[in-house]
Amino acid sequence: MSNEEKKQNTEGSGSSVHFEEVSGYIYDAQNGELDPRTAEQEESRQHRRQKTSAIFRGSTYLGFGATAFLTFAACLLFYYVLFRTSDLMTGFHRLKAILMPVFVGLIIAYLLSPVLNFIERRFLLPFTEKHRIFREEKRPAVVRSISIIITAALTLFALYLVISMMLRRIIPSISNLLRNFNVYIQNGEVYINKLLQDRPEAGDYVTDLLDRYSKDISAWFNDNISSKSADLLRILSQGFIGFLKRLWNFVIGFIISIYVLGGKERMVARAKKVTFAVFSRGTANDIISAMQYTHKTFIGFISGKIVDSVIIGLLCFIGTTIMQTPYASLVSLFIGITNIIPFFGPYMGAIPSAILIFLVEPAHPLNVVYFLIFILILQQFDGNFLGPKILANSTGLAGFWVIFSITLFGGLFGVFGMVIGVPVFAVFYNGMKKSVRRKLRKKGYPEETDPYIHADHISRDGVLEDLPDEELPVNKPVRKRMRKQKKTPEE
Repeated sequence: MSNEEKKQNTEGSGSSVHFEEVSGYIYDAQNGELDPRTAEQEESRQHRRQKTSAIFRGSTYLGFGATAFLTFAACLLFYYVLFRTSDLMTGFHRLKAILMPVFVGLIIAYLLSPVLNFIERRFLLPFTEKHRIFREEKRPAVVRSISIIITAALTLFALYLVISMMLRRIIPSISNLLRNFNVYIQNGEVYINKLLQDRPEAGDYVTDLLDRYSKDISAWFNDNISSKSADLLRILSQGFIGFLKRLWNFVIGFIISIYVLGGKERMVARAKKVTFAVFSRGTANDIISAMQYTHKTFIGFISGKIVDSVIIGLLCFIGTTIMQTPYASLVSLFIGITNIIPFFGPYMGAIPSAILIFLVEPAHPLNVVYFLIFILILQQFDGNFLGPKILANSTGLAGFWVIFSITLFGGLFGVFGMVIGVPVFAVFYNGMKKSVRRKLRKKGYPEETDPYIHADHISRDGVLEDLPDEELPVNKPVRKRMRKQKKTPEE
């Protein structure tokens, strides 16, 4: 290509600067100086500029297309959420049914993780390191495998004990209770009639009250317990496929939990890697810190409550068996299950159990008193010694917030909400506390609560000052004026 052709190509490129080759250099006709670039370099530069401009134009069109597609998809999703909610929920439930074994496996692995860590870190790793049983590079994998086998064996053994106890004690107790429920109601009527025989009007009123509500209670038992038992028998006999499906979900979930337990550290590491890749460093650190606190709160509270409730149930069974309390196994199971619910659980378990004992043996009302005294001692032991040793204030909530969270989540999600309400609210409360402390730190104010108890205002220097109410007038404008005068330094 000649110099004049290069010059024409350069001028036809749309650039406002015109170049001409002079002795191997580019002469800038606009600035009147030599440019130390050859004509080939300038042509290459112009070609790259044109290519970049074309790419930007294509990117703009691509961005417009992506925006239009996302807008259409959002409108379609909004339409389905607003007008086709039933179809959306059907698809959601179908997806949930397909992934149910995975969810079950993750839950089982999460609950068994503390058991696995305890066996591995407290027993197997120190033992193998001390005696050098395996090679150092293979030791963690072998120890993890042995720990998983021991954890799975303990879990299956615990399930066997629970099922055998239910088949031998709980189910016969429930059947006997339902079969003799009317007899127990009549025993209660006889006892009340003897107690109120000197007051016939009050006795008749109480008897009518028992007659009225005994029918409702009996109907409730028949509808909710007898029918459920019949449904269970029908599922086991006629609907065996449905039972096998639930059993299949549990079996597959248990197998999945073994794989999750085997590689839980790498799964957590991958989640951290994705978090650091997607978010900025500060945001990723905050997310990981929040998830670590959530895990610590949930696993500490739920696993601690399960262990605590099992111990309380066993102690209750031993005590009620020694006292020869009727339906000792059923009462102990009820006490242990309700003990999982904080604060309200002991009352929810003790009151119905006491009523049941009274109806079974109305001629011996002292048995109810002995039972209530025993439950009171047991709950004091749990609240003051056993619970703090196991839970160790895992939530960090005051008593008011515990009651508040149980009431709120129990009203929203029932019994399940009462169980998980405390750790969920503890995570939310901790997040709010960290946010408030961060803002106070930026403003230079104290972060602890105690300095604000007697504080009346904050000075210009950021110091909390106490101004007693007796030193201020009752009139609000005068109070404001005096505060302003105190804040303004005297000249």
